[in-house]
Amino acid sequence: MKKYEFTTETIAVGNVILHRIRAIRNFAGIAAGTLGGFIEKEENLDHRGTAWIHEEACVYENARVYGNAHLYGTSRAYGASRIYGNARVHGAARVHGAARVHGKLRICGHANVF
Repeated sequence: MKKYEFTTETIAVGNVILHRIRAIRNFAGIAAGTLGGFIEKEENLDHRGTAWIHEEACVYENARVYGNAHLYGTSRAYGASRIYGNARVHGAARVHGAARVHGKLRICGHANVF
């Protein structure tokens, strides 16, 4: 069952168009109707689990967020990166390349993980 939909709001990151998401059902403290961050395509954020992209966070290219992972602030995940488990990415952190962030790991501030 899907947990989010695309809104009509978009932003450009370089040559990539990202779409804001909105929750369409309640899950793990996220209420239906809550606006999330931005993704390029559905493959960026899994509909299973409680993973979510908050605020102005962005996920694009072949990056994937799944499990119970969350991105906050203006953080970004791109390239072929994976964020999963109970991982949290905060602030203006960047996760890219083939990086894997998982378990209970917290990435904060202006960290650059690749």
